[in-house]
Amino acid sequence: MRIHTIQPAVGATTSEKRLGRGTGSGLGKTSGKGHKGQWARSGGGVRPGFEGGQTPIARRLPKRGFNNKFRVEYDIVNVDALNAFDNGTVVTHELLVEQRIVGSRNSGLKVLGNGTLTKKLTVKADKFSDSARKAIESAGGVAEVLE
Repeated sequence: MRIHTIQPAVGATTSEKRLGRGTGSGLGKTSGKGHKGQWARSGGGVRPGFEGGQTPIARRLPKRGFNNKFRVEYDIVNVDALNAFDNGTVVTHELLVEQRIVGSRNSGLKVLGNGTLTKKLTVKADKFSDSARKAIESAGGVAEVLE
């Protein structure tokens, strides 16, 4: 194969429509626009969402809610998931993401107290539930709140 022999794949290119070039072309006379009416006129047609004078659905439905741009979303992990680490490990959000225990899409980490913890760990997170803090400390670990 040489550079001058390369061609697009079959069906990848189509010839442009040549409007108003006689009836034999299939797009002569009215050029595919039919007879008269709003769509046949120059610049004709309506804007997106126009419903022929009826009140559009975007105006019929009520506004609802808002997005708080200051909201902080937390990744959540339960203490029983922390049993995957060895004794003495410092557990951080980055380590949990690396181990695929939590996703990385949110900006903070909250530890909840579901399950039992059998390992002595140092857990660094943005928030702890009371039961999670008790579970970590009763196993001999430390629960550090990040500032």
